[in-house]
Amino acid sequence: MLTPEQLAALRRDIVVNAQLGGRDLTMHSTWGLFSPREIDEGTRLLLAHLEVRPTDDCFDLGCGYGAIGLAMATLAPRGQTLMVDKDFVAVDYANRNVKLNQLENARAQLSNGFDQVDPELQFDLIASNIPAKVGKELLALLLHDARARLRPGGRLYLVTINGLRQYMKRNLTEVFGNYDKLKQGAHYTVAFAERAQRGGGSAADV
Repeated sequence: MLTPEQLAALRRDIVVNAQLGGRDLTMHSTWGLFSPREIDEGTRLLLAHLEVRPTDDCFDLGCGYGAIGLAMATLAPRGQTLMVDKDFVAVDYANRNVKLNQLENARAQLSNGFDQVDPELQFDLIASNIPAKVGKELLALLLHDARARLRPGGRLYLVTINGLRQYMKRNLTEVFGNYDKLKQGAHYTVAFAERAQRGGGSAADV
């Protein structure tokens, strides 16, 4: 049986300090969110290979408490970064972390994938740490929706467990017409795809 003091300690926010986007950031998280005590291995691998331009409009798909989105907002100060998650607790913490780090070009909202995102919004860069158990049906929707939301020349960066590597290669090639494996680590792989400039395309254009 836990004491009242131990229960109170579990209820307190967890504080994560990390250098993201070349800046020291402080983030709060809580139990029940993904990797609440530290930036996980997959996210770190993704961020190490993410190329962000200062004017990019960025999208963090499945943001958790906001590590990827905050990094992108830091690296793209003249763009806007939108973070989404289907967990209202994650969205709440992501927005709190935006304020905590005084990032005026980022916000988080509740959405299952892209379904609650303003249909007029388009992005230069979409990044996501894809959960291993997301399911192939939802993953197919996310890839097609990501391509539709990217501007021509827009880039998609994904990190997945190595077991999904061939699946991602096959499906990104089908949806985007291209695929690049940026890095394969011990447990995770970073994949990249680009939406063709106007005039090029993939099967999704037909």
